[in-house]
Amino acid sequence: MKKMLSTLCVVATMAFGAVAAYAQNSGGTLSFLVQPEPPTLASYVSTSGPIGLVMPKVYEGLFDYANDGSMVPILAESYDMSADGKTVTFKLRKGVKWHDGKPFTSADVQFTIMEVLKKVHPRGPNSFREVEEILTPDAHTAVFKLKKPAPYMMRSFSAYESPIVPKHLLEGQDVKAAPLANKPVGTGPFKFVEWKKGQYIRLDKNENYWQEGLPYLDRIVGRFIPDASTRTAAMENGEVLYAAYNAIPNIDAVRLKDRDDIDVTTKGYSMINPMALIEFNTKEGAFVDPAIRRAISTAIDRRFMIDTIFFGYGKPATSALSSNFSATNLHAAMPNYPEKGDKDAANAILDKAGFKKDANGVRMKAVLDIIPYGEDWRRAGEYLKQAMGDIGIELELRYEDVPTWLKRVYHNYDFEMNVNYFYQLPDPVLGVHRHYGTDQIRKGTHFVNSSRYSNPKLDALLDSGAGEPDAAKRTAKYKEIQQILAEDMPVVNLFELEFLVVYNTKLKGVYDSAMGAYGSFREGYLD
Repeated sequence: MKKMLSTLCVVATMAFGAVAAYAQNSGGTLSFLVQPEPPTLASYVSTSGPIGLVMPKVYEGLFDYANDGSMVPILAESYDMSADGKTVTFKLRKGVKWHDGKPFTSADVQFTIMEVLKKVHPRGPNSFREVEEILTPDAHTAVFKLKKPAPYMMRSFSAYESPIVPKHLLEGQDVKAAPLANKPVGTGPFKFVEWKKGQYIRLDKNENYWQEGLPYLDRIVGRFIPDASTRTAAMENGEVLYAAYNAIPNIDAVRLKDRDDIDVTTKGYSMINPMALIEFNTKEGAFVDPAIRRAISTAIDRRFMIDTIFFGYGKPATSALSSNFSATNLHAAMPNYPEKGDKDAANAILDKAGFKKDANGVRMKAVLDIIPYGEDWRRAGEYLKQAMGDIGIELELRYEDVPTWLKRVYHNYDFEMNVNYFYQLPDPVLGVHRHYGTDQIRKGTHFVNSSRYSNPKLDALLDSGAGEPDAAKRTAKYKEIQQILAEDMPVVNLFELEFLVVYNTKLKGVYDSAMGAYGSFREGYLD
């Protein structure tokens, strides 16, 4: 553990050294795009992408993560892990205050993990599944007691993934309905000031931030601009300086990167591991039979979607797991995932399953709900409608605002087929299990098992694979998991997304975090 402690100290020293180097650049306002407008600011309840763009500037996690994967101490200065991996002791930073002036203590950590993230967060029940209790021997020590080792947990402490919230403002309340949701109080470098619905969210500099000299910026304004061409124009004329997660459509981004004052990067997503996909309602509607879902996956030309709609940014999916998990030997390519699609094979699957075409060549009709995150997704829906028509599935497209879409899919299960994207994160336990576990059928919780897929054999494999210490055995278990899912197909992965960040080159200091746009921007400045 000594090596980890010294590494954290080095990273911290580097970060503090930057304060002196850029102090002369303090001041100014950063306007950036938040697309679309968030449905709420309760990042401890929902991981909807627009929320992640705003709230890690207000709330903080125990750690941040650098682009090289190293841990950067934030609310925790260090940690120590017992030899058996079942006790993790965090030394918390002293002198930190909530934006309302109350002191941050270990009680906030204990309450956040045990009463908030483990209960209502979309991924918290998996991230902290092994945490039985958290002891607080003093105000600046939090001792996590685990049922069994959970090394993946150490990759889940960012402000986006596990925001630490104030116990004194949530205790005794309905966490999902508490006023804190839209009047957030954090410990971060920026304080919430105003949410002007339909226009912007304003965050001002935290003058009492624990790291002296930071943040540099006086203010951050997240702007909502529904029209894609207007967003692009705002970037071109310098009204906004930063746009992530394809807020600037790829068709415009590839043009803007040729300008001297604007650049484009795919950095800042290494901890996210995003995957475009289709979720199916497996309990009712047109896609209950797994054969139909396999046929749909077989028919899709993933390469066409990447090259034509997303301008070459992406990689075809080949299983339920991203190929990025090949680094830990967990990914295995599976059948029913042809790169360019095979409509003859897809039609054969449907014929064999007994779904015959009528006189108009239609086997079935259904509605495809499209994630309401911009024009690229609309075009993806249009392609899927065409491709499904070629195998006798007639689709109607539905595109609604974010709150309506979230309620339809995750609260009411009132959908048949939903094009979406999920973050698979650094380990399958954190980002993949929530799709498929029976215990992840959590009505009203966003971005979990909306398919309501349930398979006891798979549940057992997910549980045993999560904490399997033997690398070879873990590889074998995840291969079997992928085999089952390639057959049952409750979710069809489309392609591994490569999101673009479009930014004005005078904006500096916001590109070192592996969380990218979901970082704090505490070291951002205008040159």
